[in-house]
Parts: sequence; C-alpha cells; structure tokens
Amino acid sequence: MSEHLPPEALDEWADALRERFELTQEDVPIALVLKLAKDVADGVARPAAPFSAFVAGLIAGRAGGSPDDIKSSVDAVSQLASTWKA
Repeated sequence: MSEHLPPEALDEWADALRERFELTQEDVPIALVLKLAKDVADGVARPAAPFSAFVAGLIAGRAGGSPDDIKSSVDAVSQLASTWKA
C-alpha cells in the first residue's frame, strides 16, 4: 500500500468515505477542506492543518452538521489562522 494518496485518487477516496459512512457530496466538501488545510498550513504551521480540519468538523457536528454548519466552522477556523500570531 502506498504511503501517499495521489491527487487523482482523492475523488475515489472521498467516494469510498461517502459510501461507507452514508454521506452526501455536500457532507464532504473536498475543496473547502483543502482550502482550510492550506490556510492553516500557511497561517499557523503545516502540522496544524489536519488537527484544525478535525476541530472544524467537531465544531460543525456540534452545531448540527449541515452543509452551512460545515462552511461556517471552516470559515471560522480559516479566519483564526489568517490572523494567528504565535
């Protein structure tokens, strides 16, 4: 098994996650999550990106888990990252 997922396999992996956990495409907004990871990696540190994505998901889930909740939580974490001063 490869250590890294090639970019072209991302959609296939996302489809597998959606199918396994009965999620819709709106539940798993790939572009939004990747933008969050970039914002955090650039604004805070690269290792903070996966943890921050987890936290954004936790926030969205606690808010109800709708696509709007997901976008709102991702936007909030990205905003914090853009103003982060260590």
